[in-house]
Amino acid sequence: MHRFDEDIANHVLDDALTLGVRVTPNWSINGLPNGGYLMALMANAMLRASEKKAIAIVTTTYISRCDPAAEGRVKLERVAASSQFERLEAHLYQGGRERLRSWGTFVPQEMACVLHRQEGQAPCVAPLDACVPIPQMPGFTLFDHMDVRLDPACAGWMSGRLVEKSEHKGWARFKDDRPYDAVALLLIADCFPPPVYASQGLAAWVPTIEMSVNIRKKPTGQWLKCIFRTRFITCGLMEEDGQIWDESGELIAISRQIAQYRAAK
Repeated sequence: MHRFDEDIANHVLDDALTLGVRVTPNWSINGLPNGGYLMALMANAMLRASEKKAIAIVTTTYISRCDPAAEGRVKLERVAASSQFERLEAHLYQGGRERLRSWGTFVPQEMACVLHRQEGQAPCVAPLDACVPIPQMPGFTLFDHMDVRLDPACAGWMSGRLVEKSEHKGWARFKDDRPYDAVALLLIADCFPPPVYASQGLAAWVPTIEMSVNIRKKPTGQWLKCIFRTRFITCGLMEEDGQIWDESGELIAISRQIAQYRAAK
């Protein structure tokens, strides 16, 4: 079993709608569990209860910090179901406090694709060997498991060179070559540093308040091509819009985060 699968695993507690989970420190940013990892953990719990086994949309609200090495309890609720969609809600508790709340929309795995149309194309990203890898650092265990490489055009902040546009683009994959599925894409949608770093440099903290990921299709190839942009920062709040593409030029997932910007002192 891959490390990621071990770290999003769950087990039934009181009934089929109450699951035990363990948040691990293996996917952390500065010592705190990565938001994409937590979203994947919640989605995996909802998948256990859902009759439809393909993820369409997951939205997570981050209520308070999760303990990065503690047991938790996920309470599930079936919200609605139809022939096409099933919707569930999940609450993660640690130490008696609600830490996260997620909503998932699930569809049948064999759901027909009525129309396939792309009025956009994958971003132009430098070749892998020209990109700048995010280094492994103490407390940033996410990069022990994820190979994330930034296009040189947006990696200047790592050496003090800033640009005008708050944009990160580059490549990502699991270092252990774990196959891609929907829960993995939830993690990848949050595995790049905040794009505001490209224009503003390192911030004190950019905590995610809410994140939503829409899964479009299963990728092919080994690497995923990603682009994340922030266009507006207002009174300490900012958005981050993302796209994930595969090597064949197919759109795999889109994401949006709302985060708080806390400038470095």
